[in-house]
Amino acid sequence: MLQRVDERFFRRVFTLEEANRTLPLVKRIVADILRVGRLVKAFDEEYGEMARVMPVVKPYIEELRGYAEELEAIGCFFQDWNFEMGLVDFPAKFEGRIVFLCWRSDEPTIQYYHEIDAGYAGRKPIPERFSDS
Repeated sequence: MLQRVDERFFRRVFTLEEANRTLPLVKRIVADILRVGRLVKAFDEEYGEMARVMPVVKPYIEELRGYAEELEAIGCFFQDWNFEMGLVDFPAKFEGRIVFLCWRSDEPTIQYYHEIDAGYAGRKPIPERFSDS
């Protein structure tokens, strides 16, 4: 089911060019998220649910929140809370509807998009006509 989402819901709606221009900063923030997130994940795997309340882990969780807030201030969203791929979605307009430009941390530029309700599994290559939307 294709959801219609009002662009006013988002802090910012990007063009492909604008989203790609943010990547140098976004890449640094995502690298920090992955580094710290993998530490938290290691504690989770060793100590289970108790890890989240351990005094040694709490500062890392706060650090993750701060990094996620930095991305949200830019206008994009971190989507990989398993800390495996470093996925980030950027709201964009395509053919009159809001979609997400979808970037993975091992990709040099944004090359994919997906419908709001499709997620990573619904990624499609960005067509030539995208920049004309």
